[in-house]
Amino acid sequence: MPRDLYDVLGVSRSASDEEIKKAYRRLANKYHPDRNPGDKEAEAKYKELTNAHDVLSDPEKRKQYDMFGSTTGAGGFSGGGGGGGFPGGFQGNVDPQAAEELFRNLFGGAAPGGGFDFGSMFGGGGRKGSKTRGGGRQRPSMEDVEADVTVPFETAATGGTVSIAVGGRTIDVKVPAGIEEGKRLRVPASATGSADVYLKVHIEPHPYFKRDGNDVLLEVPISMPEAVLGGKVDVPTLGGETLPVKVPAGTSSGGRLRLKGRGIVGGDQYLVFKIVAPSKPSEATQELMRKFAELNPTDPRANAVWG
Repeated sequence: MPRDLYDVLGVSRSASDEEIKKAYRRLANKYHPDRNPGDKEAEAKYKELTNAHDVLSDPEKRKQYDMFGSTTGAGGFSGGGGGGGFPGGFQGNVDPQAAEELFRNLFGGAAPGGGFDFGSMFGGGGRKGSKTRGGGRQRPSMEDVEADVTVPFETAATGGTVSIAVGGRTIDVKVPAGIEEGKRLRVPASATGSADVYLKVHIEPHPYFKRDGNDVLLEVPISMPEAVLGGKVDVPTLGGETLPVKVPAGTSSGGRLRLKGRGIVGGDQYLVFKIVAPSKPSEATQELMRKFAELNPTDPRANAVWG
């Protein structure tokens, strides 16, 4: 025996049109064949959901279903002679006006005032809703599909394409330069062959670049002599080039040097210097540092907020 259509959608018999629509979209999105390739059970569930929505979203079909538990008539109007509990039984091609007259005779003529459409009930005209070329009702459009996509750091920064698989096909999606974490990319239904797909973008972390808005940060380790005396170091850039840059004498850890226009979509690249002390200084090195401290009596924490 077919399941109750309200149970199929998980709604009450008093559910509003909007509640029916939301329930269908949520479940159809879950069981859509594009999201469950090769899953026959999901495919059958999707067909069952679509049939339930087709009936309950149509006011006239829903009235018939609520009255008779079917959209083919009162307990078997389409049956042969003696079937369905009505004298002689109705055939599927019965004249709607004759059926309406018989209904009046049997039930006191209240049906037309109640808004029941006999024409649609017995195959006559007047059914609302869009039509396909074959005359049948179009299925409701599939709800937009949302998915996550991970984009390489460089692609998110400079633009490019990523490939995704939708419904058994591979689609190249254009990624605009400068896209940020959490933004969405739309893949239209014309490209996927089913519903619109919205991709929530996640950006892969980079081994050494960090992003700050449209600026790019690069930590640059330098030695103590380079920090004190200055020097030149080669650094990578977002565009793939390696540039020689000058470290100013007297550079402290955390000091920054700007490379103008080397960031994302007009942003800059900043070199953030980090002084690296020798892990195992020799006795001679320690002696030199003691002399250095005597020659440069400073308190680096004098201006600290907590100092």
